Amino acid sequence: MDSYPGDFPFGIMDVVELLHLRIRRRQANSVYVDCPFCNDRRGKMNVNYIKNVWRCNYCDEHGGMLALYARLNNTTTSDAYWEIGEALCNDFHRERPNSGYEMAGNQQAGTGSPVSGTQTDLAGYERRGELKTVQQAERASGQEIHQTLSLLLAMLPLQPAHRNHLHSPKRGLSDEQIDRIGFKSTPPPFLCRSITERLMKQGCKVEGVPGFYLDDSGRWTMNFYRKNAGILIPAVGYDGMIHGLQILLDIPLKQKDDPPDKAGAKYIWFSSSSKNMGVTSGSPVHFIGDPSARVVYVIEGLLKADISHCLTNRTFVAIAGANNTSQLDTLFALLAQNGTEEIIEAHDMDKYSNQMTSNGASKIYLMARKNGMACRRLTWNPNYKGFDDWQLALREKEQKEKEVQRMNFKQQYLCGKCDFTYIDGCVELWHTRAEKDLDLTEYLGLTKEEYQIFLAQGNQALKDILDSQRVFRRFCIYQLCLGETQTVPFAFKQLDALRKAGYEQPPAAAYQTVWSAEVCCPKGQNDMEVLGRLFLDYNEHLPEDYRGRPLAPSDVVELDCQGKRTYFYVNDCRDFAPVHFSPFLCKRLPEPAQKQE
Repeated sequence: MDSYPGDFPFGIMDVVELLHLRIRRRQANSVYVDCPFCNDRRGKMNVNYIKNVWRCNYCDEHGGMLALYARLNNTTTSDAYWEIGEALCNDFHRERPNSGYEMAGNQQAGTGSPVSGTQTDLAGYERRGELKTVQQAERASGQEIHQTLSLLLAMLPLQPAHRNHLHSPKRGLSDEQIDRIGFKSTPPPFLCRSITERLMKQGCKVEGVPGFYLDDSGRWTMNFYRKNAGILIPAVGYDGMIHGLQILLDIPLKQKDDPPDKAGAKYIWFSSSSKNMGVTSGSPVHFIGDPSARVVYVIEGLLKADISHCLTNRTFVAIAGANNTSQLDTLFALLAQNGTEEIIEAHDMDKYSNQMTSNGASKIYLMARKNGMACRRLTWNPNYKGFDDWQLALREKEQKEKEVQRMNFKQQYLCGKCDFTYIDGCVELWHTRAEKDLDLTEYLGLTKEEYQIFLAQGNQALKDILDSQRVFRRFCIYQLCLGETQTVPFAFKQLDALRKAGYEQPPAAAYQTVWSAEVCCPKGQNDMEVLGRLFLDYNEHLPEDYRGRPLAPSDVVELDCQGKRTYFYVNDCRDFAPVHFSPFLCKRLPEPAQKQE
């Protein structure tokens, strides 16, 4: 049976998690899981995480953690060590052993830090110059890169969690759009070698393709690890070929010395520039839309471009950073030759507050003019950072207005969208309709009994009936007190940011009461539906005397629930988390200054 030194960079429970073994029972030093060898589903396999060994009490299979992985994956314990390490440890292949533990094939176990919460000291080694410069491969041709990356994407699935994210209100993509663009999920690290070998067997060149490199055993593999897991975004050129891949990270990547309040990087390139025989991504420009479009938009971010194109059907060029404009000059020359007359700079609205973003926008203007094209800066509602955010908000607003228009009289009245006299206009409109697919009862949304009372007893009788079917619910809105110099780490962020800032619940003393009113809703409408309505109502069309900000993440909404006050933290337009809150600690919104006569 295998035994392992105390500084081994992973344990058997990491292997259990990696193999997705189902835990049935837990004990002081071990767990019982379903045996993957005899397929018994009663939890007969004991996994001792102190000794790092396992045994099935039903089929008597047993061994150490490397044997567990190796037998299930039909590989050697030596390869099992490296594959587990690559799956669990950042830059595992670059770490060097100091434990003296001999592995099969004269490979020694590394002592790098596990992924669980800590980073390796590799960056420190690099700063001290203890790592040698690695040899780089000559970049493959555009056609070879396209062939390899295209086939790689074809081999990979899109995980349900990633598809749901792209479906979410934040992204707003349909299944057809997701599949057409070609988003995929990064593969698990322990599959990188086998996938690479499959690509090579199918005639793909991997040498010189961004993201591929030679590992320490001299085998070609890919630069995927747990820390760069996420959604793969194809970077497609003007020629229609894939020139690179960008990763939307599941967990933003922070550097070791970053301050706690600094947001980590959300996007990184699929690159192997720091690896043996690797190559840089080259930060390729992304193009989506009509190559002969008269007007082309330039935007910061590949995913922003994809979403914006899907929302507007306009043509977009995306750069990976505001100042990453060097490749635009060549592209602008091609666009001008192909009939493009105007470039529209559509960088995020922080171009008005961030000097770096502003400088990048200015470069776009100069390049466009140089190539004989007009250029103008696009601005929009500053409540929305990006062009895609703005377009998603407009679509949401349009959908909401259409929903209201599609609502019959009864639905609108029960939601407080109209007063009762609106019924007269609805009746008149029904008489003038060309289509007679609905009788008046259905058109108004009334039951047969309600309609008969309306005919026999008139408006007031029907109003009394409908009034009994709706209720007015009191609500209050609380927002963070934000001064000109004060910062709050979770301001305008979701609940997980509040928890990272050290709060279990919203600190009421940091909030102020900005609004209190009532909302009319049908009896039985649940809290989430009411909150969703409030989010939309207090975002675009604010009451004249409302002095708060549009409802946004980090706000707290108090809702009357049958005489009991319930509090909800706003995550987004569809997500409201119940929280504990003490409104008596909140500040009052200052009274507006009196106008001078």
